[in-house]
Amino acid sequence: MRLRVRVAGVLGRAGSWPPALPAFPASPPGVRAAQALPASSREWWHGPGGKRGARPSWLRLVHVLSLSARVSCRSCSSHLRLFPLQVLTMAEDLIAAVASQTKRLNSSSEVVQRLEENGHPSKKLKSDADEEDAEDQNKKLPKRKIVLLMAYSGKGYHGMQRNVGSSQFKTIEDDLVCALVQSGCIPENHGEDMKKMSFQRCARTDKGVSAAGQIVSLKVRLIDDILEKINKHLPSHIRILGLKRVTGGFNSKNKCDARTYSYMLPTFAFAHKDHEVQEELYRLDRETLERVNQLLACYKGTHNFHNFTSQKGPRDPSAKRYIMEMYCGEPFVRENMEFAVIQVKGQSFMMHQIRKMIGLVIAIVKGYAAESIMERSWGEEKVDVPKAPGLGLVLEKVHFEKYNRRFGNDGLHEPLEWTEEEEKIAVFKEQYIYPTIINTEREEKSMANWLKTLPIHDFNSSAVEVQTNNKNPKKSSDAEGSDGCGDDSD
Repeated sequence: MRLRVRVAGVLGRAGSWPPALPAFPASPPGVRAAQALPASSREWWHGPGGKRGARPSWLRLVHVLSLSARVSCRSCSSHLRLFPLQVLTMAEDLIAAVASQTKRLNSSSEVVQRLEENGHPSKKLKSDADEEDAEDQNKKLPKRKIVLLMAYSGKGYHGMQRNVGSSQFKTIEDDLVCALVQSGCIPENHGEDMKKMSFQRCARTDKGVSAAGQIVSLKVRLIDDILEKINKHLPSHIRILGLKRVTGGFNSKNKCDARTYSYMLPTFAFAHKDHEVQEELYRLDRETLERVNQLLACYKGTHNFHNFTSQKGPRDPSAKRYIMEMYCGEPFVRENMEFAVIQVKGQSFMMHQIRKMIGLVIAIVKGYAAESIMERSWGEEKVDVPKAPGLGLVLEKVHFEKYNRRFGNDGLHEPLEWTEEEEKIAVFKEQYIYPTIINTEREEKSMANWLKTLPIHDFNSSAVEVQTNNKNPKKSSDAEGSDGCGDDSD
């Protein structure tokens, strides 16, 4: 025969204790008065001294449903059922467990004092415990490959790419990774080693360059309200505007087919050098705009852009780049100054390439260089090409046409198009990017100061001859470089 025990009153005290306990073998049948209880057993039945009515408190918690034998106590002729030794041991353990459980539940709702390493006590409230529980739940979530749509104003940052181990130059990725860790999307060690989360940016924007449609791919925990929690830990001039799931092997840089940049500049940059103009009063005429677009259209197609970057030889295959379109839009007035935006779309761009492409067109329109210099710059000859300021350069959009054709309609993944986010992108540009460009141009006059350096260039000679003739070539280079910005480098 087997013994089953039920505990009464424990659930009410502790709140969580198993209602059913395991069964144990009972004593052999036939035990009678001849097998009377020893003195120690009489004590746990009657209490100390064997007096009746002094049962210990734990007997009120335990009720025996069935037992195989019945015995009599010699001292008082009272009857009791025999408790196996296993049940006695269990009862003692049960009392200790109930007391421990009750103590833990009571202490969880109170303030717990703990001593930190520095010796100062800190209070840990119930809300803190809830946050820790949420963090523990986040750690259990599986990591998934996603892309994030980013917008940021690059002023005050030394580019997009993070320089691990160097806190001297702050980058956009420094703030992004910090927000990912604080929001619980990635473990802290992934922030220290970005390869662990398969992090990859689509375009490596340089110092001061902004973005309205930057894309980064990485593995994160898909926590609830993920965009809201990430943006909560980011400054207002950096926003995550969208998120989409992608394939496990997706790489935002390698899968990108093309990139679109814009360059915002004051239109007085196109005024001819022989005409003195007032910057705020100048308005771009239709004829000059058409000539600008004619020159920009010459960049379309595949050309050797070794003169439009650094550390690229004329026979370096990677210097050849394909430009899909390039044009200047209609001018507009902001704060009494006229601006225009140049759009350029290409497969990829090298360091400073876009700024030098625009700088050369400005030099031609202003009358410092002949149109023939464009053909010369694509040849093997080394040509001195001026580099426009980096202030107005913005990464507008990145394109994933091949990925969208293959995975965009497979029923598992979304196409990487951001039609629904276009309104948020436009609002961000109006709030943070355009005001920064306009105000900085008015205060620092980066374009006006750069235009003054154009006469230094000798567009009829090669770059080697120019450096030989100029007494201070490095000084002129620094002046033309303004803030040293670049666009994309891959």
